[in-house]
Amino acid sequence: MKVLITGGTGSVGRAATERLVKNGWDVRVIGRRSHVEVPGAEYAVCDVTSFEDLCDKAVGCDAIVHLAAVPQPTEAPAPELMRVNVLGTVNVFQAAVRVGILRVVQASSINAFGCWWGVVDMSHLRYFPIDEAHPTFTTDPYSFSKEIIEDIGSYYWRRDGISSVALRLPWVHPAGYQESQGHRTRVRQDRCLLDEIAAMPDAARQARLSAARHKAMERRRSRPFEFGAAETSTKFNDAEDGALCRMQMGARFNFWAFLDERDSAQAIEKALLAEYEGSHVLFVNDSHNWLMYDTERLLSMFYPEVTRRTHTIRGCESLVSIDRARNLIGFEPLHSVSAISTATGDQECPPTR
Repeated sequence: MKVLITGGTGSVGRAATERLVKNGWDVRVIGRRSHVEVPGAEYAVCDVTSFEDLCDKAVGCDAIVHLAAVPQPTEAPAPELMRVNVLGTVNVFQAAVRVGILRVVQASSINAFGCWWGVVDMSHLRYFPIDEAHPTFTTDPYSFSKEIIEDIGSYYWRRDGISSVALRLPWVHPAGYQESQGHRTRVRQDRCLLDEIAAMPDAARQARLSAARHKAMERRRSRPFEFGAAETSTKFNDAEDGALCRMQMGARFNFWAFLDERDSAQAIEKALLAEYEGSHVLFVNDSHNWLMYDTERLLSMFYPEVTRRTHTIRGCESLVSIDRARNLIGFEPLHSVSAISTATGDQECPPTR
């Protein structure tokens, strides 16, 4: 099979291209930069917002992997971000229609749910683990663009019978990152802090958590992540209880979810090959939280107001369910933090399914 990959020189794109080439796919990568070499693949210059050029590059392909996008709201004003992300996706599907391609795999984001880049608190949460049935609540242009591209996939299934998967990827880290000393040190520090807070009397614990959450939300309401903002830091180096403020500002809004780039590539290939029809949205992330810390304890500290569970959460199970990806495309993380933690002796919780 021949596959066209847009944005194939980005972090996820490189990993996907390497995997597909290794597994015998005929791969054509397109991007905006010239003079690029992609080992084992054909490369061509093409901007996904140029429809006719994109159609030319799609000729002869059996499927499209669409990864090209403005990757975060800090990198472009909202109108330009929406133009590239939304128009680019319409062009990809419309090109598929023109040349007769019936399978598209596209990169959505965990942010299509409305989390990391948001400017309001997560007061809309109804239950854990988060899954694809949970209502979305986007409040920034990047996340909204990802919400829209998921609907674009549905539109082209209804209209033209193109089957597609939109992968809601979290932060995708490079291979080896979990084993790095810097990451392991940070994880140990965060676990120690959480253990310290958990051991406090109830009233003192809640007061400390609430104060840090208030500081984090004050900063979020200033829209620090949007294009042109003067401040994008989540470190709170100048704040009292800065490490906890950082957690309230950062990891809490991403549900401690991440994914090894090799597993993002695995998900892409499986979404190309799996037998399904229709348009599907799938969370694809590690099966455990990145701290390997008891999930119910995390929830009691950072989301005490959300008491509903769709199933019993065991051990360090991810706050974001990947059950739909398991069932539809057979995805299972092969480079999970649980295996790394066991190998390095850093394991806090037993592996769970």
